[in-house]
Amino acid sequence: MAEFWQIVIESFTLFVLLAGLMGLLIPVFPGLTIMWLSTLFYAIVQAAKGNMTWVDWLLFVFITLLMVGGNVIDNIIIAKHVRDKNVPWSSILWAFAAGIIVSLFFTPLAGMIASPLGLFLAEWNRLKVRDAALANTKAWMTGWGWSVAARFSIGFTMIVFWALWAWL
Repeated sequence: MAEFWQIVIESFTLFVLLAGLMGLLIPVFPGLTIMWLSTLFYAIVQAAKGNMTWVDWLLFVFITLLMVGGNVIDNIIIAKHVRDKNVPWSSILWAFAAGIIVSLFFTPLAGMIASPLGLFLAEWNRLKVRDAALANTKAWMTGWGWSVAARFSIGFTMIVFWALWAWL
């Protein structure tokens, strides 16, 4: 019976990890945090059963560091791409705020549209030149693409570390 519950817990954890990984394709979805929460749940269950070794705890620490780093790095990547175009922080903050606020009241998909639109409107208002505002918005979208790739890679690495922990 204990083996059955171990399979259930591992299956549930893997399902949440994979759902979180797929959620990383939506930039405002907190996929890395959800993935980390599933490994936290797994760690708590394993610790309660006395099954956590120092290697298991070390892998959990690595997963935690990946989650924290991944949640920070995506914003850095986006900001770097637009800062390379000399976009001021005020426009970047407008874009981030537009994405967050629209996501709260509508859906994350609407927030995905609101962020670059917020940057475009802030830059068009600042520069008064539509083509320059579009170029800066393109830099935002390029940074966004790279940040999704980075977060997806980090999420995949989290799954690999969990698999080593759970199955080796």
